Amino acid sequence: MSHISKFKTEWVDAEILLLALRDLGYPVEQGELKITSLGGEQADVEIKVRPPLSAEIGFRRRQGKFEIVADWFSVMGVKRTSLVRRINQRYAYHAARQKLEEQGFYLVEEKDEAGKIHLLLRRMA
Repeated sequence: MSHISKFKTEWVDAEILLLALRDLGYPVEQGELKITSLGGEQADVEIKVRPPLSAEIGFRRRQGKFEIVADWFSVMGVKRTSLVRRINQRYAYHAARQKLEEQGFYLVEEKDEAGKIHLLLRRMA
């Protein structure tokens, strides 16, 4: 039996979430959208991605934070915990860069070593 389930996150910024999803290679739709379970249940979402050969995964804002909305029984090739971990990393990357660039820093060097991202930033004096 399939059904739509929800998972709360700490993501608050839609633009940063969109950047993270695009970094992971997902084609992204944004607007007043719906996802549908195999059983026909529907849920309203603001952002939607469709992994290859899989059901849709949606994101909607609840109480200022985004939640993931999906029929995980029909999502193929994507584990929820892995997806959240990967989005968390890319979200944190973009949030940190955005905040530091607002403070006058610029990126000098970026390294990805064993899944850890190292950024070297400098600020003009």
